[in-house]
Amino acid sequence: MRVLTSQREERWSRVRFALPRVAQEAAQAATRTVGRAVGRAEWRTLAERGGFTAVATATGLVAALVAVAVAGPWSGGQRVAERSFAAGRPAAAPAPPGRRTPAVPPAPAVLAGLGPGAAVTTQAAAPGPTGSGLTDALSPLFDDSALGKHSTGAVLDATTGALLYGHDAAGASAPASTTKIATAVAALESRGADYRIPTVVVPGRAKGSVVLVGGGDPTLTAAPTPAGADPDATPASLATLADRTVRALHDRGTRHVTLSYDTSRFTGPLLHPIGVNDNLAAVTALMADEGRTDPNSTEDAPRYADPAKSAAETFAKLLDVRGVTVTAVRPGTAPAGREAQLAEVDSMPLSALVERMLTNSDNDIAEALGRQAAIATGKPVTFTGAGQAVRSVLTKLGMPMAGTAFHDGSGLDREDRLTPDLLARLLLTAGRPGHPELRPVLSGLPVAGFTGTLSDRFQSAEDTGAKAGGDPSGAAGLVRAKTGTLTGVNTLAGTVVDADGRLLDFAFMTSGTTDADAAMAALDRLASAVTNCGCR
Repeated sequence: MRVLTSQREERWSRVRFALPRVAQEAAQAATRTVGRAVGRAEWRTLAERGGFTAVATATGLVAALVAVAVAGPWSGGQRVAERSFAAGRPAAAPAPPGRRTPAVPPAPAVLAGLGPGAAVTTQAAAPGPTGSGLTDALSPLFDDSALGKHSTGAVLDATTGALLYGHDAAGASAPASTTKIATAVAALESRGADYRIPTVVVPGRAKGSVVLVGGGDPTLTAAPTPAGADPDATPASLATLADRTVRALHDRGTRHVTLSYDTSRFTGPLLHPIGVNDNLAAVTALMADEGRTDPNSTEDAPRYADPAKSAAETFAKLLDVRGVTVTAVRPGTAPAGREAQLAEVDSMPLSALVERMLTNSDNDIAEALGRQAAIATGKPVTFTGAGQAVRSVLTKLGMPMAGTAFHDGSGLDREDRLTPDLLARLLLTAGRPGHPELRPVLSGLPVAGFTGTLSDRFQSAEDTGAKAGGDPSGAAGLVRAKTGTLTGVNTLAGTVVDADGRLLDFAFMTSGTTDADAAMAALDRLASAVTNCGCR
């Protein structure tokens, strides 16, 4: 079975902006922090009291790209102290005598502040689009042959929850990576946004033995943790775990050990039904750097056949260079009880994992989060169990589940089935005051033309080769949405603020497409049409 993961879809690092990579990553850092700020301000200010200011959003994002990029420092193309940069550029040092330093204004706020005297149109006051208005704007665009044999769509009012426009809104089809929205909701609702996934080392049953126990952290890395790193935004490190383990062993007078590694937290098949694929490692409770043979790669990359073994061997080397010799590495299980635990490192909070998964469309994180939902709901910790967990959580939330099917957490399984009505209502629920734990679903959505899998989307009509249907570039910076791409399948689901300041949730799905680029451009035009009209 051939599965295409578009270059534009599964790794946001492949970008085509005519700006330096540092600017792209700076913009990613800025918008991610803005998203969190929105989340922590309880998205009700968008859905019930006030909305985005469209011009401020676009201007702010562009200014953030430039101003944040020049702030530095950056190391190896990776974000460093991302929150401090996103919060605002510090004052520049005085220029040397005789030299002028060009003024670089700080990035303005991307979201207009709300409060006494705030000049922002509230959601309650903003006129909502009408069904007939949206029909006039969207129906002609659904006639585009680029949308393939079957296309569906839904647009909801984020304030009232009303379905404003439906194009076979209850029709189920393959969702591709928009499945990750459902996975995110299930994981956050069942595990909690603050939950952290542990990786621990415990004494083994035999004298002089230790066990590395995987908890299912998909972002565990072999790289050392940078000094002063924010634990809320930095992956857990095997190097840090080795430091702590060696200290504990030295305190016991131990200098030689055998090492076992325990992956029993996850059960069932390791391989996804698509088989060996560079888009997804074998799904195991223990892996480092997502099982990549080149941990520094940022593109889709070959993976180790046994990521757990590779991670354990890496950990053994880290112990050895720190003064504890490992005489053997083998699979095993930890003794019952962990009262004598030697060391532990914890992942970023689930909220950060969800954001990273959605922004980058990370399949490894998605499958791991599906299994966390399975653990939390008492389902088998397998592909099947993860699907059962997602269905169970969404059913309890009152979601429309007719026709849906969940076979994995990532959407790589072509037998998955979702509806645009479900996707839009998941986004609607994530913005409700009663579900603050779901805010990362919204703050993690890529921003059109700026971040993640939308970084090179919403280009001008000339750039996309579009001959009709309008120019989607006007919605750059204004649409936040999750993408989905498989061979013949293209989807887009997210939020927009229309020209009148009304916050809307949307989902557009296509199947039977023959040109992925043309299909994505057609979806962008649909989202742009919602953004750029009052539609009354």
